[in-house]
Amino acid sequence: MTSGLIPGEQPPDPRPASGLPHQRHGPVGPGSMPVENRSRSSVITARAAASFEPVGRSVASARSFVRDTLQGWGFADIIDDAVVLTSELVTNAVIHAGTWADLLCLRCDEGVRIEVTDRYPEREVPLQGPAAGMGSPDREGGRGLQLCAALAGRWGVEYTPAHKTVWFQLDVPDRPVGARSAGPALPSELLPIADARVRVAVVQIDRIGAISSWNEDAEELFGYTNDQVIGKPLTDLAAWPHTPGTGTGIAEALRLSRWEGSYGIRDTSGRVVPVYASHLRVRDTDGDPSTVCLLVRDHERAVLQTPLRGPSADSAGSSESQSTDPFEVFIGSPAPDDLDGLLQRTVERARDMLDGDSAFLLLATDDETELEVRASTGLPSARQRFARVPVEAGSGRYGSARMPAVHDDLSALPGAVPLLNGTGMRSVVTVPLKVEGRLTGSLGVAAEGAGRYSNEEALRLQFAADRIALAVESARLGELERLRRGSLSFLVEASDLLAGTLDRDQTLALMAQMTVPTLATWCAVYTIADQASEPYLSYVLHEDEDLIDGIKSLLSKIAPPDPVPAPGARVWPAPGEVAHQAALRSSMRSLGLSSGPSGQVTSGIGPTLTTASAVGGETVVLPLVARNRVIGMLTLGKPTDEHFRQEILELAEDLSRRAALALDNARLYSERTAISQALQRSLLPPELPDIDGVEVEVIYRAAGEGNEVGGDFYDLFPISDGAYGFAIGDVCGTGPNAAAVTGLARHALRLLAREGLSGPAVLERLNSAILDEGARSRFLTLLYGELRPREDGSADLKVVCAGHPLPLRLRQDGTVEPAADPQPLLGVLEDLELYEQTVTLDPGDVLLCVTDGVTERREGPRMLGDDGLADVLTTCTGLTAGAVAARIMRAVERFASDAPSDDMAILAMRVPELHQD
Repeated sequence: MTSGLIPGEQPPDPRPASGLPHQRHGPVGPGSMPVENRSRSSVITARAAASFEPVGRSVASARSFVRDTLQGWGFADIIDDAVVLTSELVTNAVIHAGTWADLLCLRCDEGVRIEVTDRYPEREVPLQGPAAGMGSPDREGGRGLQLCAALAGRWGVEYTPAHKTVWFQLDVPDRPVGARSAGPALPSELLPIADARVRVAVVQIDRIGAISSWNEDAEELFGYTNDQVIGKPLTDLAAWPHTPGTGTGIAEALRLSRWEGSYGIRDTSGRVVPVYASHLRVRDTDGDPSTVCLLVRDHERAVLQTPLRGPSADSAGSSESQSTDPFEVFIGSPAPDDLDGLLQRTVERARDMLDGDSAFLLLATDDETELEVRASTGLPSARQRFARVPVEAGSGRYGSARMPAVHDDLSALPGAVPLLNGTGMRSVVTVPLKVEGRLTGSLGVAAEGAGRYSNEEALRLQFAADRIALAVESARLGELERLRRGSLSFLVEASDLLAGTLDRDQTLALMAQMTVPTLATWCAVYTIADQASEPYLSYVLHEDEDLIDGIKSLLSKIAPPDPVPAPGARVWPAPGEVAHQAALRSSMRSLGLSSGPSGQVTSGIGPTLTTASAVGGETVVLPLVARNRVIGMLTLGKPTDEHFRQEILELAEDLSRRAALALDNARLYSERTAISQALQRSLLPPELPDIDGVEVEVIYRAAGEGNEVGGDFYDLFPISDGAYGFAIGDVCGTGPNAAAVTGLARHALRLLAREGLSGPAVLERLNSAILDEGARSRFLTLLYGELRPREDGSADLKVVCAGHPLPLRLRQDGTVEPAADPQPLLGVLEDLELYEQTVTLDPGDVLLCVTDGVTERREGPRMLGDDGLADVLTTCTGLTAGAVAARIMRAVERFASDAPSDDMAILAMRVPELHQD
């Protein structure tokens, strides 16, 4: 292949003057092909030429050459038509004529002229017979000149002794002037409904995404004044829909040259206002880009929405234009990457091709047992989208989507095509979409009249379906891959969030927040306490918080779904049915048609019309199964007339399995925590007794999350005759094993002391009991004493300190001294020789007893120690027992920044000072 490009050159005409082309309006003979002379006055501003050898791959090379050339010249609007025409003409030259093809592209001020020259001049245009006999749209060849007549503004054929040239000219549309499109006149009842005044918000966004302009209609629609929003990012107000693995974000949409679609804007009250938007990217005279956004309420989208249209027919209504298959032009254009856009274009072209009133396209699920509605035109698409129908709807070929089918009159066979029930369509033709023999979908066209279609239309539609099936499957697989990647990311994030909490209520909230609005519009979680309990409505969430109470009220009046352990989602029709009945009753009451008094409204009247609309769509239930037991149900819902797509249900099923295990783990953790805390609380004294003439205060801190009792313990209890026993001890270690020895020691002390034994005898018997535990025994440090208040206001103490930090006595003059001597600890030696010491507390004196968690508090290499504790105690002169204990604990906590790693107990006893009258 050889090519050349000379910008700005106006070459001489390469054809001899005698080689005049045929005229469109001046035919050479009867039945001659209508052609026109090319304009000789046009100024050629650029040319590109190439030659192609007579092999099959040259056709694809010619298409690429024309596409690249016109793309470089900036003629994107006419690329598709030029590629289709070039493909047909080069095919005629290199395949049918079997010669080299010379391709010449000329750019002029009117548009683009393309010439295809072959070296077989004997193949002339037929001069006999009608023009329609040039070829059939269903034939492999013979369509080049027909397409020229249908698509080109001017075209012609020139002959020389050695060459034949077919040329065509495509004019660039002048977009700034004239109408872009026009719709037919419609009866008033068919026009879209809008408010009394249609408000169009005009919002301009600068290059960084901030709002630079905000008109009065925007203020009226959303409540914000101009000063409140100027300079703020649009993303602060936009509620963009999120679907795992699919969709374009708001930031990406604002950078596109043109975009249309739906999202939401949060108004001043925080509610989301659904809007339909049309974005246009522009730049000012300085070259700075910005985006102009036109927004209307979503139900008024007809004001802005631009319908997809195919190439317009020739205004002259020539026979060539009428015989050209509209689907041919569509197939010649590249398929869009967006699956929804491709499917929507397909159904509209199919409808136009067969002159139908509606069309629909369904895609098969992975197991090929069901078909899912993905695109439709002329039908209530909001109600039908993602609806599912079986592939084999009946016996015979007409009941299977795997074979083409034509129904002359659906009224004679109700239910033959479930998708069309109640739509008014009577005749329909459906054909399968297959790739390598595998069913991938179904394409159908329907009409309101009976007997509209025959086998001929079925063949034409099947031909179109065969041409588009591979592109549809490729786009579907691309969308599925994006969705699966997004689903995997979604499940990973969900697993991390669910694993991060063991709180039941927080787990329920996380389940709902991950589901709404990513997977559903609303959700409800039912929980089952045990096998004998009924499901209980535990949590309800809707993307609009104002509707949560209404949905909760509605669901509370409906029997919960059956806890079936079967995997997968099942449809639960009860909420939708009850919602519609409630809406009907509410409407009848508003019209005065109910049996009660007119205008009477009682409390608990049921959901409002808004609530009924919110739950009136498809509702599905997924079981929450953990450890082979159904512990609840996850209910997902859509608003009125919407369905779930299969991929979303599969993702919800994966989420329900993870959520069920997290919920059951939270339940088990809560149960075991409650049991542990109840047992631990049983190891603590129920309450401290009131002692006349002595102030007592205790502060206790157990190390470890969820622990109420550890290895440290305390006790204060009455013995007899006005005497009280007190103890503070520390078992080796922390946690439940140490708590077990704590329980043994505390209860043994009470029992032995009340038997009238002295302090040393009590501790010697406790030592024997600990040693009897064998391998489970642990050594124990213990300070035990007996307190007896005296009538003169003092108090006598008998103390035994078995390996425990020594008690400290604080006198009124601020001096601090130990109140006992150290003796052997318990649980190590069998024969102990312990003795008790007597201490008298004068009025105003304080006795402080602590465990080693206080004295061994560390910050790096520093330790509080006995001296540090004594220094703090010297500052407590004149304080009450409660104030002394609080100051000691405050000093311990401030000594180090880390959380305490050991249990701590503080017991402070003070003899109040005597007050003289």
